[in-house]
Amino acid sequence: MPSALPDGEPVPADGALPPHALAGAADRPLGFYLHVPYCATRCGYCDFNTYTATELRGTGGVLASRDNYADTLTDEIRLARKVLGDDPRTVRTVFVGGGTPTLLAADDLVRMLAAIRDEFGLADDAEITTEANPESVDPAYLATLRAGGFNRISFGMQSARQHVLRILDRTHTPGRPEACVAEARAAGFEHVNLDLIYGTPGESDDDWRASLEAAVGAGPDHVSAYALIVEEGTQLARRIRRGEIPMTDDDVHADRYLIAEETLSAAGFDWYEVSNWATSEAGRCLHNELYWRGADWWGAGPGAHSHVGGVRWWNVKHPGAYAAALAEGRSPGAGREVLTDEDRRVERILLELRLREGVPLSLLKEEGRAASRRALADGLLQQGPYEEGRAVLTLRGRLLADAVVRDLVD
Repeated sequence: MPSALPDGEPVPADGALPPHALAGAADRPLGFYLHVPYCATRCGYCDFNTYTATELRGTGGVLASRDNYADTLTDEIRLARKVLGDDPRTVRTVFVGGGTPTLLAADDLVRMLAAIRDEFGLADDAEITTEANPESVDPAYLATLRAGGFNRISFGMQSARQHVLRILDRTHTPGRPEACVAEARAAGFEHVNLDLIYGTPGESDDDWRASLEAAVGAGPDHVSAYALIVEEGTQLARRIRRGEIPMTDDDVHADRYLIAEETLSAAGFDWYEVSNWATSEAGRCLHNELYWRGADWWGAGPGAHSHVGGVRWWNVKHPGAYAAALAEGRSPGAGREVLTDEDRRVERILLELRLREGVPLSLLKEEGRAASRRALADGLLQQGPYEEGRAVLTLRGRLLADAVVRDLVD
């Protein structure tokens, strides 16, 4: 089941933002996240806001249909134009995620992008990404996306081993993601990412090495590698609780991360965020960097989250309720919060410490400064950047990033 939305104050029916939210907006990049909430099947580890046809049956009617989803999402893009008013910014990044965006027709994804171009304009060097399921694209589909303006694509690979994919309830065939990279390159995509997951129950070190080597061998310029998190309410959590499969412990996750760092760096990939590696600065995911650096983005779609000028809000989760709100001329926002200066300081530390450039020590309070000195002495922060006024994680610090962050935000 999808996770619950946070609490918050009501969003005005017209979606209006407090006046201060757009102060200084011209100095901040603007991105769009477009959420496509449909999946052919639900993976056992997934608690994202996604729905299969069976889960939607009888709960949303025609409003929840993926057949008219591009039109519904376009309505929210037009709402965004009204809310942001005369904001002069063109859009720097667009990221279509899900769910499985490529369950929609390629022309639908192109129409959604065209709506952003028509309402806001796209920066000359805009990064336009979609996630894709390897089994739901072919060369013609990819060619349509590329011709329609997409220039980056992210394939969900997860593993090269069939028995690992089976535990995750992934339906693609081993080898298909690697073939997709070649097809995307042939279609003209400049940047290609492969998503991997490590720490699946039953996965061995050799399985993980094989997955990394297969990913590198496919020739992407970006690899994301995430530790499997077992979320409550998922099928995977229930299987572990019943004792059908074992829980992977933190030491195994740490070992797998070190294997990833060793393999990827040997292949010419550099880490730029704790879970992300790229072959060049141009290969980095600029959209995710908007999140990590606290820039502005509008999240369109059921359950999507947005942030503009220190105001964060989130949409209703169900596709039927989302479409109904827009059809009635209302914002689909379910709640929002206005961040205080202290909230924003803490979030900067939480997010920017994960980046290769680290976080300025000037953001830390006295207790955090003391904690940073201890982290430096313990080999969790790099000496050189620290002397220049920045907290930057070492490799060991990356393994303990969450604990380091907790200490620094005090």
